[in-house]
Amino acid sequence: MPDSAPDHLPAPTGSPATDFAVILLAELERAGVRDIVLSPGSRSQALALAAAEFERAGRLRLHVRLDERSSGFLALGLGVEQGVPAAVVTTSGTAVANLHPAVLEAHHSGVPLLLLTADRPLELRGIGSNQTTHQPRLFGESLRMLRDIDAPTDSGVDLPVVRELVREAMSAALGRSSSPDRPASPGPVQLNVAFREPLSAPVTSLPPIEPEAAGSGSRPATPSSPLTLAVDDTPATVVVAGHAAGPDAEETAHRLGAPLLAEVSSGARFGPNLAPAYRQLLDDPEFGGRVRRAIVFGHPTLTRQVPAMLKRPGVEVIVVRGPVPEAYDPSRLATVVDAAEVAQDPRSRDEAHRRWVGTWVQRGRELLGDESPAAPAPEAATATDPRERNAFLRGEVDALRRPITRRGLVEALWNATWPHDRLVLGASRLIREADIAVPGKKIAVHANRGLAGIDGTIATATGIGLASQAGGTHGGRLGWAEGARGITRVLVGDLTLLHDAGSLLFGEGEARPRIQVIVGNDSGGTIFDGLEVAAVAPAEAMRRVQTTPQQASFERLAEAYGWDYVRVTTWAELEQTLVGHSGPVVIEVPLG
Repeated sequence: MPDSAPDHLPAPTGSPATDFAVILLAELERAGVRDIVLSPGSRSQALALAAAEFERAGRLRLHVRLDERSSGFLALGLGVEQGVPAAVVTTSGTAVANLHPAVLEAHHSGVPLLLLTADRPLELRGIGSNQTTHQPRLFGESLRMLRDIDAPTDSGVDLPVVRELVREAMSAALGRSSSPDRPASPGPVQLNVAFREPLSAPVTSLPPIEPEAAGSGSRPATPSSPLTLAVDDTPATVVVAGHAAGPDAEETAHRLGAPLLAEVSSGARFGPNLAPAYRQLLDDPEFGGRVRRAIVFGHPTLTRQVPAMLKRPGVEVIVVRGPVPEAYDPSRLATVVDAAEVAQDPRSRDEAHRRWVGTWVQRGRELLGDESPAAPAPEAATATDPRERNAFLRGEVDALRRPITRRGLVEALWNATWPHDRLVLGASRLIREADIAVPGKKIAVHANRGLAGIDGTIATATGIGLASQAGGTHGGRLGWAEGARGITRVLVGDLTLLHDAGSLLFGEGEARPRIQVIVGNDSGGTIFDGLEVAAVAPAEAMRRVQTTPQQASFERLAEAYGWDYVRVTTWAELEQTLVGHSGPVVIEVPLG
């Protein structure tokens, strides 16, 4: 594919800002960007109006959100699902600062994200101009690349310069470039673009569609010389799969003949080596006390047992670096590698290794148990004795009327979710309950565990849902998949939903994903009940400043934002709603 400029550019519009905006978006389209997320503003109007024209032509998908915090996390969700950055357009000033939580999450999670932040030109900076601050300094070391671009002028757009700018930005966002002091990692990139008046003009034409830049949508290549892991002579190895570890962790455990300790959002919580109830097993000297080597994938965040094991004397720790800037190494003594592989070794299937894995798996299953309603024996339904049949029916009804516990909620949600669905878990007690309780299942699970904040959970889930339902190119136009079967389910606590309530808003003309927001309402941040201080601090003080109970009406909140609402209190109601309502719907589950 030639990299030279086309024979012609769109005719000048009379606004250098608009001319530049059109070419910039065309080059982003060429480089593989498919989604633009924007919040309205004055200084960014050229980018916004150009984006609307690209949407009208079916060349980019446009998402408009009033709150830049929602925009940032929506773009984050799109990047999580697609593996390529969505572009976020904001005006200047506090609008840019509102992106900071999403930028930090993208940085620590290794998610590609592209910020197009409008700014005042140089002559208006540092003199007290309205809505003007030091935007190129806002995000510090969280960015993979920063370019402060001077305002376009009447001299016209230099296409090769813009093309190279976009190439560098996409390369940095996808983790293909690195500095000597930081390994390659996908993450956020900021193009801070100054604009002078006239800030926009009507877009009269768009550049022709050009072939996509080669390799624009691919992830960084795996290093060609990974560390080779050997199978133990005497079994004593476990494989730890933290958040976003991916299926390599499961494959490594299988090849090593090692138990797999996989967090619920690891992407590796499946397979014959999966050890349920791994927290309790690590506390048991007969299991955790025998570990002498731990291979770590991803970012473990949900337990205290895992970091305690990794810091214990006598445990060799090997951390396989993922698409994040910091390797997980609580002891600061681990061997950190970019990739690892295990050669086929028959010892991984000898009697000793089978017994090592088998005892972890079997004991974990015993500890896990099951809180699902115990159904009566099926044969009683067709018994000849009417009393047995009646007892069966009563037992079935009693089971379905059973109140919902936290564990019951996560189990029901886990059971209802399949590979074509998406499951997003917010930062609350519920993700920890899921990590404790749910068995292995190969489904797509996401959580914002880079910094494990409650910020932007609904927006992130919306982005994931929209991206999973995005159709391909039809007649040269980007669209949405018709009849998409999958549902995005997001499980949150009441405070997590209230923190991001604004992301429930879909404006006029906005695409709506098939999404269920399931809120476990225990009237406050009961996750803080597990803090050591909760046992000694005054109860009223804990309630006032930690658990912070709220009395918001989720029914009225859903109604205000145009969502359906269902309140469920029994297993039967929950199961029926999860499989029978595609959304958008808020499902409130009161918890004691």
